[in-house]
Amino acid sequence: MPSDASSTPTNGPVTFVNRFTVRSSAEEFERVFIETSEFMAGRPGFLQNTLLRHIDGPGTYLNIAQWRDLAAFRSAVSHPEFQPHAAALREISTSEPNLYQPRHTFTAASGQ
Repeated sequence: MPSDASSTPTNGPVTFVNRFTVRSSAEEFERVFIETSEFMAGRPGFLQNTLLRHIDGPGTYLNIAQWRDLAAFRSAVSHPEFQPHAAALREISTSEPNLYQPRHTFTAASGQ
């Protein structure tokens, strides 16, 4: 696939979206995820994350994490102390990770 340099985020915020299918109890997955989130929250460039649980499929979760820029995200996931967190999540779930660059944001009209 050809590289399109104009679409590669070199600076500015990125959003990491990861869909998890859990093979353990919800409680165990959420405990391991919280430990991972606490580690990530201490990394430079981390802005926030939200863990969502599917309403009709309780074994499916979605993590949405926002980072200052691509370099900060890559630094966090390549940090040696992240590897045990990633391994713990892989033990109890499968995931589909993807990175996104913001394009448009809409908010509710005032008074709604």
